[in-house]
Amino acid sequence: MSRLSTAFSVLAALVPFAFGQSAEWGQCGGIGWTGATTCVSGTTCTVLNDYYSQCLPGTATTAPSTPTSTSVVTPSSTAGLHTLAKAAGKLYFGTATDNPELTDTAYAAKLNDSKEFGQITPGNSMKWDATEPTRGTFTFSGGDQIANLAKANGQLLRGHNCVWYNQLPSWVSDGTFTAADLTTVIQNHCGTLVGHYKGQMYSWDVINEPFNDDGTWRQDIFYNTLNTTYVPIALKAARAADPNAKLYINDYNIENTGAKATAMLNLVKELIADGVPIDGVGFQCHFIVGEVSTSLQTVMEQFTALGLEVAITELDIRMTLPETEALLAQQQKDYQSVVQACMNVEGCVGITIWDWTDKYSWVPSTFSGQGAACPWDENFAIKPAYNGIVAALTA
Repeated sequence: MSRLSTAFSVLAALVPFAFGQSAEWGQCGGIGWTGATTCVSGTTCTVLNDYYSQCLPGTATTAPSTPTSTSVVTPSSTAGLHTLAKAAGKLYFGTATDNPELTDTAYAAKLNDSKEFGQITPGNSMKWDATEPTRGTFTFSGGDQIANLAKANGQLLRGHNCVWYNQLPSWVSDGTFTAADLTTVIQNHCGTLVGHYKGQMYSWDVINEPFNDDGTWRQDIFYNTLNTTYVPIALKAARAADPNAKLYINDYNIENTGAKATAMLNLVKELIADGVPIDGVGFQCHFIVGEVSTSLQTVMEQFTALGLEVAITELDIRMTLPETEALLAQQQKDYQSVVQACMNVEGCVGITIWDWTDKYSWVPSTFSGQGAACPWDENFAIKPAYNGIVAALTA
């Protein structure tokens, strides 16, 4: 996922308030809010922060927009999350990052701490719109910056991504291709991108988010032109370009048993049966506080039973703002639960958080009224979630 990912949960949140008045405790305003802005009798629309107003009983007030939690959190370990993960038998604990953030010296100092982060994923600079904006013309400056940083720090690198329905240049998304032509386009893009970073990548998210939540295939330019064959086309091109990089398919909402996880399982079984190169499945794990998967370990084990490795690739756990001590405490439990699932699965090689600080999280710009999804706050102070991760890594 990314800052521009489809906000897959927003529609569900909007439905109850699409008509009439918002119910008691319902949302009634905030930046990006398109639902009802009046409340039922006996409640008042109260501003909690710029992104969220809520129908509260009684008289209107304006709540402070700053977090309600001011407690200083003491880390339960100072060894560093990557150091702890390695000691527990995992390959890495890492984070996503993006190029504009690297100019923030305090941010960069933490990112460069290989005891904390032993792996880096470029959030946007290796996607199609960034690397091949015009057909046949490639640019790797953004990706190279992050790759060089990881190399200097001795951090593993995960490539993200080759083929995705989103963040495509218009020549791809709006193109009119024959099957043969689009096959050539995919082969050239994946081969050139993966080949440019040959020998530098631990793994690649070759295919990103191929399924809808109901387990059907996304109706994008790739599927509509090539049906499901675009997947093996991309994987084979990636393998040819870098035989040593692990090749992944990456998606969200496959963390629970259900149609989408089943669709992914059936896809990789078919690929394996057909001899198509596939090494792993990425579980994005974009969760909501109090709603994390209770079947993550079970689903992961379905894939490792096939001889594949799995990884948590984009972990964050968002909450409705403002922060409260209770929400932060639940978030700590949730982070511990998710990381523990990976720790319990031998074939789960590592965990990547989708940036480490709330200052640069993608969540607030995508999910109105939500945020505080990362283990560090906007001021780079650790939150209780950090100690939840430590607890799982040292259990």
